[in-house]
Amino acid sequence: MPENQRPNFLLIFPDQWRGDCVGGPYNHPVVETPFLDQMANEGVTFTSAYSACPSCIATRACLATGRTPDGTGRIGYRDGVPWRYEGTMYHRLRDAGYQTINVGKTHFYPQRLHLGFEENRLYECIRIDEGFDSDYHIWLKEKGQGLVRDTAMEITSNSWMARPWLHPEPLHPNTWTAQTAIEMLQRRDPARPFFLQVGFHRPHPPLDPPVEYFRQYEDREMPPVPVGDWAKEFAEPVRRVDSSTGTLPKHILDRSRRAYYAQITHLDYQIGRILECVRTMGELGNTWIIFTSDHGELLGDHNHFRKVVALEGSARVPFIVRPPQSFDGPRGSFRDEPISHFDVMPTVLEQAGLEIPADVQGSSLRPLLAGEDAQWRDYIHGEHSSFSDQGNQFVTDGKEKFIWLTGSGRELFFDLKDDPQELHDRSGDPDYADRVALWRQRLIDLLAERPDDGLSDGERLIPGTSLPAVRPELLE
Repeated sequence: MPENQRPNFLLIFPDQWRGDCVGGPYNHPVVETPFLDQMANEGVTFTSAYSACPSCIATRACLATGRTPDGTGRIGYRDGVPWRYEGTMYHRLRDAGYQTINVGKTHFYPQRLHLGFEENRLYECIRIDEGFDSDYHIWLKEKGQGLVRDTAMEITSNSWMARPWLHPEPLHPNTWTAQTAIEMLQRRDPARPFFLQVGFHRPHPPLDPPVEYFRQYEDREMPPVPVGDWAKEFAEPVRRVDSSTGTLPKHILDRSRRAYYAQITHLDYQIGRILECVRTMGELGNTWIIFTSDHGELLGDHNHFRKVVALEGSARVPFIVRPPQSFDGPRGSFRDEPISHFDVMPTVLEQAGLEIPADVQGSSLRPLLAGEDAQWRDYIHGEHSSFSDQGNQFVTDGKEKFIWLTGSGRELFFDLKDDPQELHDRSGDPDYADRVALWRQRLIDLLAERPDDGLSDGERLIPGTSLPAVRPELLE
């Protein structure tokens, strides 16, 4: 493909953004996202997109490599494990002449690792490497004259507490990330196509939207929090500020939800700023724009917070693609095929005119984006190891979902067509016995291909095993 015909790519990749929290295309009753709504009207919305390992690091490895969690060697969360992947999406684009730029969060290790990005302006709120300060925090120390602190460095960044940002809005991490992305675009090499990844840390807690955005939601009535008839065991009052299960008084939980939604509306505005920059540069007609997140946030659903479990609030993600004007495909359309982050790399490489490596396990979304009636996978397999003995495995097509807890052997089955909020566990319902058996067998067959894990013998699921978060032998 001639250099001047190669498309640009803008990947907008926030952290912990729920799959239902976009106002227009996902019909959220409260959240306001006008810029993402416009992007959906000009592109394709995927309604059955899932994180195959619903936590930060594992999902980012899938995105970078085009492989499943098992294929990357990361099936859970662990900091401080080196990223030794070669031939990532970023490496291949860079080596093919693309200017590869990251702004914001990567969660790579070592923390200054570029992994194929030529330029890397970081926002990271975790210090693992001795002496590490991200670019945002160095900038904030100067601009805030030492008087403004990032909320994420003051309290745990996994909390339901809502604390609106009272400092000037331009100092907020969201605004810095967007402004830095704009500046990188404005001073990019105009002789080369670009790949820009914008890794917003929010709406991941801390829930600290600028106060003027929080006020937009102060008087909004909050819809009921879904709590399934199967979730009574998690109904103990919350005892910690970083609890992953429990109940909160309604006024506190509603405040958390308002702050989370305000974060999203603030981020939508920052996304709009970046899109306007691309437009004014005259590049919008030649740029693929992809918006998705690494995983969701449970936000009190079924007496759960945070992520890692297979429930919709945790595992389902928003996924919108706006193709360039030259791409021949429907606009404002929806696709319900099950997709995941490992499908991004083959999609981007194909549209860049590059070969897709043999070890990529994802599939290009091009035929779906073109509106074709294409052959596609039947379901997504997801998993997550656990900090306790309750790791989970799940299989779903976005219409039905089977969940298996590897420690206890507990099963859950949800008919998402009739019960999208997962209020009723149908695993023991005689009317669903055939469907449960079908999905259980699918998981049995998948895990039988990994005999060393000891989770399946090809005939049944074998409980009692907790898998490690990383497999060092696959990370070399």
